[in-house]
Order: sequence, then C-alpha cells, then structure tokens
Amino acid sequence: MSDLPRKAVTRTAKLAALPLGFAGRATWGLGKRIVGESAELVGRELQQRTAEQLFKVLGELKGGAMKFGQALSVFESALPEEIAGPYRAALTKLQEAAPPMPTRTVHAVLAERMGEDWRELFLEFEDKPSAAASIGQVHRAVWHDGREVAVKVQYPGAGEALLSDLNQLSRFVRLLGPLIPGMDIKPLIAELKDRVSEELDYELEAQAQAAHAAEFADDPDVLVPAVVQQYDQVLVTEWIDGVPLSEIISDGTEEQRDRAGQLLARFLFSGPARTGLLHADPHPGNFRLLPAGPDGEDGEDGWRLGVLDFGTVDRLPGGLPSTIGLALRMTLEGDAEPVYEMLCEEGFIKESMDLDPDAVLDYLLPIIEPAQVDTFTFTRSWMRGQAARVADPRSPAYQLGKQLNLPPSYLLIHRVTLSTIGVLCQLGATVRLREELEEWLPGFGPDTDLLEADAEAPESEEQEEEAPEAPAAQA
Repeated sequence: MSDLPRKAVTRTAKLAALPLGFAGRATWGLGKRIVGESAELVGRELQQRTAEQLFKVLGELKGGAMKFGQALSVFESALPEEIAGPYRAALTKLQEAAPPMPTRTVHAVLAERMGEDWRELFLEFEDKPSAAASIGQVHRAVWHDGREVAVKVQYPGAGEALLSDLNQLSRFVRLLGPLIPGMDIKPLIAELKDRVSEELDYELEAQAQAAHAAEFADDPDVLVPAVVQQYDQVLVTEWIDGVPLSEIISDGTEEQRDRAGQLLARFLFSGPARTGLLHADPHPGNFRLLPAGPDGEDGEDGWRLGVLDFGTVDRLPGGLPSTIGLALRMTLEGDAEPVYEMLCEEGFIKESMDLDPDAVLDYLLPIIEPAQVDTFTFTRSWMRGQAARVADPRSPAYQLGKQLNLPPSYLLIHRVTLSTIGVLCQLGATVRLREELEEWLPGFGPDTDLLEADAEAPESEEQEEEAPEAPAAQA
C-alpha cells in the first residue's frame, strides 16, 4: 500500500530528469538568443522554468527529494537576486505544500495504525490535508474530547523513499551545487541521511515535542502544541492557528517581521538551554505567528511564535556548548590568540594546519557582525555579501575557509544556526540578537569567567528518558 513513487527505477528516473532538464533548457535558451531575444529575458525565463521543474519533481517525490528542497530553501537569500527571484516562489511552496496522498490511502493508514474504529476517536476529521511535507501530511480534526487537533500521517514507504532520494541526490551533487553558490551540498545531504531514522520515528518526535510543550507551557512568547496521542506513523497534537512564517516573509508588516525574527532568535538560543534539545528543522513552514493577547491586539507583546515539527532535534543535555559563547565573545573582543587556541582544541583547525590567528579573526568578524551591535537588520544583501566573500576563489576568506574544519559534534548546530540566519534575512528583520546571546548562550554573557567556564564540546547521549512521556496508544 503506497501512493509514493517508491520503485527505485521510477524515482531515479524522475531525479535524473532534473539535470537533463537543466541541460535541455540551456539548449532552449541558446535557441531563443539565436533568434534575437535578450539574454536577460531568456535568463529569467530559464530560471523560472528550472524552478517550476524543481518544485514539480521534488514535490511529487516527497521523501528525501523534498526534504532536500526544504533544507535548501532557507538559503535562497544567499542567491543573487536575478537568480533568487524565480527560485523563491517555487522553493517557498515546498515549505508549506506538496501533492497530497489520496484519501483512500490516508484512511487505510489510520485504520492500520489506530484500529478499524479510528473514526470513533474523532468528532470530526477533514480528509483534505491542511499541510503536506517531506515524509507526512497533516489533517485538521476534532478529538473525541472536543479539542481541535492536528493529525500527522506518515506516507507509506517514506523511509525507503527518503534514503533512495538522498542516495540519488548525492550522485547529482555537482549539478545541484550552483543552486546555492559557495555552499557545499554534499555534507548537507549526508547529514539529512544520518537523520532519517530519527525523523521517521514518531515516538521520538512525540517525546521531543512533549518536552518543549511542557517547558514553554506558560511562556508569553513561544507556543508549542501539546501531544495528544502517538501511534506508529501517526501523531496527534493540539491544533494551533496562526500566520505561516512564509506569509510573513512575503506579505508581513515591518512590525510582524521584526517580532517574528526576535522570537525566532530567542527560540533558537533558549530552547537548548531550557530543554536540552535543539529544534533542528528551522524552515518557515514549521513556524506560525499568532496573536498573544486576549483580544488579539497588535503591539510588541501582541504576537507569539508557534513552533511545529520536532522530528529532527539535536540532543544537547547541557545546552549549547559554552565553547561557542566563549569563542564568540573573545572574537568580539579581538582576542585572536585565545580564539585560535580554542578553535584548535575543539578541532576546527586541524593539527596539520598552521594559520595566522589574526587572519582567522578577520575571517570570523564579518560573520558575527550581528552580535557586535545592540540591534541588527538582517537583509538578503548582507547574506549575499557573506556568501560572495566566502565563495569567491580569489578572496582570502575563501582560501582560509577551505583550511578550516567542522567537527561532527558541531555539524547540526552549525546548519541550524545558518538556516535560522537565512530565515531572518528572508524576513528582513531587525533583531536584538546580542540580547538573546547574553541571556541564553553559555560563555557569552558579560559575567562569564573565561578561566572557569566549561568549554566542553556538545555531548551526544540520548535524553529520551528525561523527556516528558508523550501520550501513546495502548496496544
């Protein structure tokens, strides 16, 4: 039972059509130029057609192909504007919607996982999905006790599809690389593959979401829907309304953009400190902006951030590692030698490398510019400038960046931070980032004693036993 194109040969053929399609459209573009159309016009049409095919193939396949598209979409702000425009609309679609499963398949999954009498658990159930993502889709319903709920149903064969897609995408990595200049696509795909088993396990997701819901239960700024019930491949949580962050990006007011950006930064840094877990899938489809006050009034305190989808988390029992905060603080203070020594100790600089500490400091300072001031406005142009600086083979930053190393224990933290910055740039938000760092990032605060701070790297042990138990279906 499956409506995903699961057969390897079918999925491979669809993915193979991507690079072939790129080549075909390049030939089409050459023909258009021969007959006299301007290169600029042809270029725009070419990018639009490429974006449309990208969405069509990734959206149809769901699985790892769509997961890759979602991960990629948060970096579109690093693209040159003439390229980003056509891709933006197509990639944004991946954040909120995808072709849905047929109703018969949804009912069959629910009957298999929840029992043949599954309908008795609901007062209402909407067959049309409210959202569709890479491995599952969400249906709005009313639980038997009257609560509005979101029912997340995993696509049959999703695990097989995920691994198949990511394996195939890794073969096309050189062709996909130009989508985001300067970004190494291969580690991104490798990391997505490493997270497959976790994301498919709805029990782990329920535990992570329950832990966040309990911690943020009375928080005035962040709302995490509670877990109602969890079955194998079906997850029932409380429903929350709100404006998707993708809509705030496209049509939000300046006040909404700034508030969403502030709360997103707050959640990124406060979550690990409060729960020992890092929400590791920060694309706009996983966030909502909703009124906070009793009358839904606007204003600085009138909006909350709703957070969804805890299928991918990094387990950090002590919160974010203090070495990040210490290195960031010392970099801002211009302490090149101590920063260099710490980076060497943590494995960011391999023993075989002998780099100039001042050059390393010069490389880092532009990246951490948002932490140098009380408020910083994140923009697409700033992001493009950073991408260009580290992607230009002629620049010193590019040459130095090639010699730096990212230890495995920091890989997910690094990607989540970059992804969040990408979303902040899409929002164009003005954020008091330094304020959030001082409150939540170990080692960064002004009262931190550099000599006594704990500079241990993040730990990897599982924390499920410490998380609040999620309601589970009785066998």
